[in-house]
Parts: sequence; C-alpha cells; structure tokens
Amino acid sequence: MTASDTEPPTEIDGPLLRTAFVLVLGTFMATLDATIVNVGIDTLAREFGASVTEIQWVTTAYLLAVTLAVPSSGWIVDRFGGRRTWIGAVVLFLAGSLLCALAWSTASLIVFRVIQGLGGGLLPPVGQALVARAAGPKRIGRVISIVGVIPLLSPVFGPVIGGSILAVADWTWLFWVNLPIGLVAALLAWKFVAPNPPAAAGTTFDVLGAALLPPGLAVLVLGLTELGNGRPLTSAPVLVGLVGVVMLALYAVHALRTRGVPLIDLRLFTRPPFGAAAAALIVLGASVYGAMFLLPLYFQIGRGLTPFAAGLLLAPQGVGAALGSVVTNRTVDRVAPRTLVLTGIGLIALGTVLFTQLGSVPPEPLIVASMLVRGLGLGMIGAPVMSLVYSSMPHAQLPRAASALNLLNTLGGSVGTAVLAVILQSRLAARAPLGEPGIALAFADTFWWTLGFCLVAVIGAARLPRRAPAAGQRS
Repeated sequence: MTASDTEPPTEIDGPLLRTAFVLVLGTFMATLDATIVNVGIDTLAREFGASVTEIQWVTTAYLLAVTLAVPSSGWIVDRFGGRRTWIGAVVLFLAGSLLCALAWSTASLIVFRVIQGLGGGLLPPVGQALVARAAGPKRIGRVISIVGVIPLLSPVFGPVIGGSILAVADWTWLFWVNLPIGLVAALLAWKFVAPNPPAAAGTTFDVLGAALLPPGLAVLVLGLTELGNGRPLTSAPVLVGLVGVVMLALYAVHALRTRGVPLIDLRLFTRPPFGAAAAALIVLGASVYGAMFLLPLYFQIGRGLTPFAAGLLLAPQGVGAALGSVVTNRTVDRVAPRTLVLTGIGLIALGTVLFTQLGSVPPEPLIVASMLVRGLGLGMIGAPVMSLVYSSMPHAQLPRAASALNLLNTLGGSVGTAVLAVILQSRLAARAPLGEPGIALAFADTFWWTLGFCLVAVIGAARLPRRAPAAGQRS
C-alpha cells in the first residue's frame, strides 16, 4: 500500500459535497421551522382563541424540546450509528410536523411541538459530526465554510417565507411545508451518506447525567423565558429556573467524578482549543438569536412594517453571511482562526452600532448596509471555530464534541434572547413617558447590550491559536 493510499484526501469532491448538503438540509429545515412559526404566532392565537401568554408556549415548547435532545445526541450516535440516528431524527421531526398541522387545540399543538423539537434538536449536532467524519481533518475547514452558512440563513429568511405562506394559505402550511423537504432529505441521506456503524455499542448510558443535565437546562431556559415574557422575579415559573441552576451544578460534580462516559464530557472544555471556541460560540449564539429577536420587533413595532417587509429588511444579513462564507472558504486554511474570528466579531459590532442610534430614525439604506455588514461577520466566525475544534478531535470523540458545541450555541441563544427581552421590557417601561419616540430609544438602549456580547466574545476569541494549525493536526 502506497503513502497516497493511506493519506486522507485533501480536495473537496462531489461525494463530499453531496453528503454535506444533504445533511445541512436537515439542519436548515429544523432551524427554519422555528422562525417560520414565530411569524405565525398571532395567527395561531386567533385560530385557537388563545391569549398571547398561552400561545407563546408553542415557541417555548419547541425550544425546551431542543434543549432536552441536544445533550443526548452524542451517546445516541455512538450507540446506533450516525446515518441511522440522523434519518431517525428527520422522521421524528416530520411526524411532529404532521401532527402539528392536524392540531385541534392550543394544548395539542404544544404537545406536538415537543415531538417536533426532539427530532429537530438532534439534526444539527448529528449532521455536523457526520460531515466532520466524511471530510476528515484536511477538508473540514473548507466544507464547514461552504455549508455552515445555510443554518445562518434560516433565521433571516424564515420571516419572509412565513409571511409569504400566511399571505396565500392557512396556518397549517407552516407545518405542511416541512414534509416534502424532510422526505427528500431522508431519501438522499439513505443514498448518499455513508453508513457509520456504532462507535461504542457497549457504552452505558449516563442515566444520572440524563436526569440532571437536559431537565436542568430545560428548567433554566423555562425560567429565563418566563422572565423575558414579563413575569416578576418572585413568580413561581421564574424561581423554578433556580432549580435548573442547582441541577446543572450537580451535573458538573457528577461529570467530573464519574468513571464512565458522561453525557457531556466537561473535560473537553479544558482541552485547547475547545474551551476558547466554546466561549466564542456561546456569545455568537447570544448575538445571532438575540439580535434576531430584537430586529423583527423593532421593524414591526418601531417602524410599523408588516412581517413580510420586516423579513425583507433582514434578508441582507443572509446575503452578507453568504459573502462571509466565500471569504472564509478561501482563507480558512491559510489565515489564523483567531484572525478570522476576531475580524468577524468586529464586523458584527460595526453592523450593530447603527441600531444603538435608533432615536435618530436611521434611513433604510443605512439599515440594509448595517445588516449586510453584520451578516458578513457572522459568516466568518462559525466555520473557523468549528473546523478548528473538529480537526483537533479524534473521530471517536466527534459526536460528543458536536453535541457539546451545539448545546452551548443553543444555550447562548436562549440565555441571550431572554436577557435582551428582560432589558427591552424594562427600557420600554422607562421610556414610556416619551411616547412613540421612546419605543425607538428603548430598542437603542437594548442594542448596546448586544455590543457588550461582542466584547465578551473577544475574550474567548483572543485565546484561539495565533497560527492556523497544520491540516490534520491532532492535539
């Protein structure tokens, strides 16, 4: 056998691209569904005669289910194999979508959204682990930069697609639309994604970890969500969030002491560059999802736009993300990851500055330019961070690493959104005496906090390697 027979491939070929795009299709479907449904919340409230507080659980239930599913994804892949797990997650997501479209009440819709969220929560980490395995250490950076932009587009184009659907069809099509996409993704995965046998069929499931970590995260997210919805600090739903903090602390003690394989191995965070990359992704999640919570609200409440028009103003961020991915694809193997990530954070901050000046009612061309710059920055962060982590991990640890990274990104988005919701509510109350101009000023006050998230992200990104690692290098 020659050396060329044993060396991993370095060129991105057709089979790898097919595999990557099939897997990212599932991630796109799951993340797109969340933003599409958000646009239809008011419609759902009217359809079922529910209050805003009641119908908000349609969104919260999905988020909690995702939080429950992500930590277990690494063990499930190890136990049942990657391709089988991914296709199973698609089927579960489609079953939930079908049931949601057939829902007859608010309660039934909430229950079916949980089923949908359990499948949707598995798709991103399992898909990323499969892409990393198929690409190998020498190709992972360029592949992630190509396909990693697609999940960034879903929260941008979701409002446009959701608004378009509701303009021509009833609310059930917010869920029916998933069926053809999911069926095609499952069939293509069966044909083009290589089967991955279970890596550790005999691994014992971390029962105690599963009893502490996923429920603890879900309860914490629930408390933060209720706080963001205006519940007082002393209310029972918010205080329940403290129980989540205690459960997470107990999980940390368990994970560090157990002799087996914990659900999420906290020791990964002590292994460079995982800890620094994790910090960057937490704040990236807070920045992306937090801003995507604030921006549609400002466009609709502060500027009086329709959901469809608000979605159009968000679209330049998706264009910028695509451009950022092109830049990253051409430089990820030559430029230090820290340089790319710090540049991306700087662009996000630059694109956010305009929104701290909303009291002056900036013109739409400036908003479009700022959204484009924000998107450019977003497209330059995720791929370098993930490729750096995945290229330094042994194949056997990829599912666990993908599970941990996606969990942190989800948690960062949840916490960031809840924090910004609380801040926005307090600033709206403080600015209320100013009347309509006070609304814009309240949003401007809140956007200063998104700039603060960027500063925190710099702390983590500054610890990334100064030099690009040699392809295939393993620590």
